[in-house]
Amino acid sequence: TSPRPRQSVDGVMASKRGALIVLEGVDRAGKTTQCKKLVQALQQSGRPAEMMRFPDRSTTIGQLISAYLEKKSDLEDHTVHLLFSANRWELVPVMKKKLEQGITLVVDRYAFSGVAFTSAKPGFCLDWCKRPDVGLPKPDLVMFLQLNPAEAALRGQFGNERYETSAFQKSVQEKFEQLMKDPSVNWKVIDASQNVEGVHADIRTHSLNAINETQNMPLGELWK
Repeated sequence: TSPRPRQSVDGVMASKRGALIVLEGVDRAGKTTQCKKLVQALQQSGRPAEMMRFPDRSTTIGQLISAYLEKKSDLEDHTVHLLFSANRWELVPVMKKKLEQGITLVVDRYAFSGVAFTSAKPGFCLDWCKRPDVGLPKPDLVMFLQLNPAEAALRGQFGNERYETSAFQKSVQEKFEQLMKDPSVNWKVIDASQNVEGVHADIRTHSLNAINETQNMPLGELWK
């Protein structure tokens, strides 16, 4: 069923707000494939939905990040972390506008990836890594695609980018597990070793629940 419109503002009918849904996981867990499938399923059921992914490599900041990830440039680790955060912040106005228009955003990686990847490096703590992202739009649902890093390494093109080593991915997974202990964020763990359709079915169920539960609730702020 289509969402019922909210009260009109100056004669313009505003739909119920969209949900902010994030997919996280180690590299090669299938996040991008699943984001696309979820957006398609939501659109086919008459729900407006769009996909976003971070880093967004199309912006000026995103291009700096892209060169770094592709090993074409070197950047100091604190600088890299703050660039990833800045890349999220520069898209906040667009995200808020779309959510207010009733569009559900399905996001491939978000602040949790930024924190997990940087804090897996020597000399970084979770607290410092979270700080630049405090106040970002808070996801209504974060689904973690759980996949053994050894299994991820067997998937196509693993190792093409800077962080794709099994040892590092294992450390990243441990950081995600620490982040998932935070009760202020709605985490769901998805078994990503299932076939693509099995994973999609789990994701779709959780997503529809989140969309229905949050459509009349205000958007929260992350880690506040």
